[in-house]
Amino acid sequence: MNRQFVPPYPPRPARPVATWRGFFGERTRTSVYGWSERAFEIDYLKRDILGFRVHILLDPDLIEHVLLDNAANYVKPDIVKTLLDPIIGSGLLTSDGALWRDQRKIVAASFSPGAVEAQRSMFVQAAREAMSRWSNGRHDMAAEATRTTMTVIALALFGGDPRLISETSMAHIAAAIEGFSEARMLALLRLPQFPVTPKGRAGKRGQIFLRHTLAEVVDDRWHGRVAPDFLTGVIEALRQRFSDDEARALAIDNAATFYLAGHETTANAITWTLFLLAAQPGLQDELAAEAQTALDDGVDDAAERVPRLRLFLQESMRLYPPVPRFDRQAIAADRLGEHDVAPGDIVSIWPWMIHRHRKYWSNPDAFEINRFADKEGQHRFQYLPFGGGPRTCVGAQFAMAEALTILAIWLAEWRFAEAGHTVRPAGMVTLRPAGGLPLRLEKRA
Repeated sequence: MNRQFVPPYPPRPARPVATWRGFFGERTRTSVYGWSERAFEIDYLKRDILGFRVHILLDPDLIEHVLLDNAANYVKPDIVKTLLDPIIGSGLLTSDGALWRDQRKIVAASFSPGAVEAQRSMFVQAAREAMSRWSNGRHDMAAEATRTTMTVIALALFGGDPRLISETSMAHIAAAIEGFSEARMLALLRLPQFPVTPKGRAGKRGQIFLRHTLAEVVDDRWHGRVAPDFLTGVIEALRQRFSDDEARALAIDNAATFYLAGHETTANAITWTLFLLAAQPGLQDELAAEAQTALDDGVDDAAERVPRLRLFLQESMRLYPPVPRFDRQAIAADRLGEHDVAPGDIVSIWPWMIHRHRKYWSNPDAFEINRFADKEGQHRFQYLPFGGGPRTCVGAQFAMAEALTILAIWLAEWRFAEAGHTVRPAGMVTLRPAGGLPLRLEKRA
């Protein structure tokens, strides 16, 4: 039965959609909307968009060349830096070259297996705090997942700073992320980043609020006003390598990077997994039993004893990758298969399409829990929920342990059921369910 379950995805026209359609309607709000059937069958697409030449890679070998074999030639695009600079500046996510390598070394130790092990109690605390607010009935589980992963990041990286888990912070983060669609349009048109719509203005206010709040958080640690935590260690390492002005700026940039990227993508992975669990109640009950058994043997490390839930989460991230698209920009000329790449060209990699490509997956739009039970024959660059190559997400192991712990604790105590809400993917930067994810919750006996 599970093999036949096909969760919703945007309609696919038979023919490619004209590029200009990307500036109107749903395509301006949802990056995965409007791709034709052909895009899930071919190896490569090229588009010219307002003077930007974009190579869309749909072949794992070509993706491997860009992300691994010739990674030094492909950097974060200028347009992406323009979009993200107001909120995450030159932090780990947007920097390149020596600056990226320095920052990667600084933060990598904090996401080592031993460091993740030390944070597992934070995952448990956040999951239980969330459940303490629940009662039988309807709840927006997208909001609950966001609040919970924000709490994890605040506890694990920022000493539980209350400024980072307030309702105000949640509202400003949501506004900042939603405002990216308008900012993207202005960047493509090479216009100044002055928001013109209410959503754009709310997004700008969200960016300003978050930068101001995170500057205060950094300054408290800079001057020793709070107990040492992850961010304190980052600040001390930055001060050893950079001038005080540079170190403070980079500390704020990285605080924003880990605060936003550290909770948003994991929240989306949890949300989509809950949606797929609610749609398959028999499988949900099976995984709830597995979770309860794992928790009986110890809560903190339960994520290591839920193999079926891990398979479910992996398949969820295949169908609904938290980041459906990421880009690189060529520094020098290159060749991708039969296609020439010029300096300045954009190379676009779409987990959304690669994960559903007919060449690389059987029945690719269907949910299959056992799809990752045996990875033999899978290309290592056909599944990219955390990117690939040297710039693979530094927090990937942290995120998996976090998501599995939260899901196991929630499933063991609560049953999640559909609530009559039509679910569809949305978002330009990350992939969320439009309008949240209302589900009916029922306490398990």
